[in-house]
Amino acid sequence: MSDSVLLLAFLTLALMCSLANSMRFELQSGHTKCISEDIKTNAMSVGKYSVVNPNEGYPIPDTHKVTVKVSSPHGNSYHYGDHVESGNFAFTAAEAGDYTACFWIPDSRAMPTVTVEFDWRTGVAAKDWSKVAKKGQVEVMEFELKKLYDTVQSIHDEMFYLRESLLEGFALDLPGHAHIWP
Repeated sequence: MSDSVLLLAFLTLALMCSLANSMRFELQSGHTKCISEDIKTNAMSVGKYSVVNPNEGYPIPDTHKVTVKVSSPHGNSYHYGDHVESGNFAFTAAEAGDYTACFWIPDSRAMPTVTVEFDWRTGVAAKDWSKVAKKGQVEVMEFELKKLYDTVQSIHDEMFYLRESLLEGFALDLPGHAHIWP
């Protein structure tokens, strides 16, 4: 019994760590940088981004504002920000696959290098659990159980997704094996 609890705790920690992507990157004028995230159907996804101000206390220069587009695997646009210094997006995935968030700065004479902070969360990590607890006035134990239940459900869904992907891979690979093994 204690081994299964330990395994569940380990899987929970591993899953929580893998579902949150927070980063800081540099973007040069005239270049594009895209980040992709494999998201399952009906999974919640939230993100926020902001340009780091090179001159604290002063407004961000126009040359440091970015254009951002978040799109689905089939090219559907979920968010678009043109010439912005920060923004947020949230959506529930309508299709499974690699969603992309692309950042770019139009080519300019100043040729600035801009630092962008980007936080993208999906699945269980996308839910704001602190607001859930405040709204419902739930006990601490109930709150933890809801988090664990969602994590277990996410692990369960991920296992079926991976199994389905593996079976698709085998189905594509079987005709090749027929020629190798008589």
